[in-house]
Amino acid sequence: MKAVNILLLLCVLSSCKSKWEKTHPVEESITESVYASGVIKSRHQYQVFSKVNGLIVDIPVTEGDTVKKGDAILRILNETAKLNTENAALAAAYSAVGANTQKLNELKVNIDLARIKLSNDSLLLERQRRLWQQQIGSQHQLEQAELAYKSSRTSYDIALLKYNDLQKQLDFAAKQSGKNLEISHTQSDDYIVRSDINGRVYSLPKKAGEMATTQNPVAIIGDARDFYLELQADEYDIARIQLGQKVFITLDSYKGQAFEASVEKIYPIMNERSRSFTIDAHFVKQPPVIYPNMTLEANIVIQQKDKALTIPRNYLLDDDQVLLENKEKKKVVTGLKDYQKVEILSGLTPADVIMKPAP
Repeated sequence: MKAVNILLLLCVLSSCKSKWEKTHPVEESITESVYASGVIKSRHQYQVFSKVNGLIVDIPVTEGDTVKKGDAILRILNETAKLNTENAALAAAYSAVGANTQKLNELKVNIDLARIKLSNDSLLLERQRRLWQQQIGSQHQLEQAELAYKSSRTSYDIALLKYNDLQKQLDFAAKQSGKNLEISHTQSDDYIVRSDINGRVYSLPKKAGEMATTQNPVAIIGDARDFYLELQADEYDIARIQLGQKVFITLDSYKGQAFEASVEKIYPIMNERSRSFTIDAHFVKQPPVIYPNMTLEANIVIQQKDKALTIPRNYLLDDDQVLLENKEKKKVVTGLKDYQKVEILSGLTPADVIMKPAP
């Protein structure tokens, strides 16, 4: 009975021993990368907002249409704005200097009359002074001539002042009414939502008859052909990501294909909610057909080696040890890592045999 038990024990031990998986380091290429998720974005893509609240009366474009900068996207009811513009136009026309020529001409006539009277009174005063020097006439006559001259001079100065004041008032009124008309035109134009770029209309969430508000977007517009990647990378990995690094992405729309891109921008602030950083990348060669908001998965290449001594990653113990064939643990120095392999910088040779640790 004891012999049978010993035999069974030996069989079990032999079976267990045979279950240990073994391998040896292999020299091959290895690429270390970090994972990022993301979406496709159209270049210059932006949400379009109305500057005013109001009823949408017309949407002259449809989703998918290409538009030019300044093209109308939708129109909002603006009867009040129209009336304000008309009133401003009337005020501008009434305030124009040309419309007040008659008033200016009347003051010019007053200036001419005052100038003639001043000239006459000046001649009379000079004559009276010469007579007085010849002891002809009276002191009273001289004083009356002086008073008449001063009065004419004052009347002439007042006539000039009135003309200049009216000219300034009319100039100011014309400029002010012109500005009011410009403002009215601008306010009226606010009721037409226009595209800021040459691109494509990707979304029109509103319909004619619905209300447009300044808080909710009325359209999404972006470049029609140029797209980029908006990636989200974990806080743990961000310190290793640099501009110009290669990015390999996969899209659900292109099963089994990978596309190369390059990191072009790293946003210097972390999203506190997701603990991630936003990274922009551009395609090296863009897929033939893509659309905004398509989801993707990406691997950002941190470092790559064509010849590296590697072992399977699941053969590593505590990140710095391996299990030799004789069950002894040995320290190793690791380098690059991917999802399956790890580089061994020192501690092993291609001739060494290592065992996979028990789970």
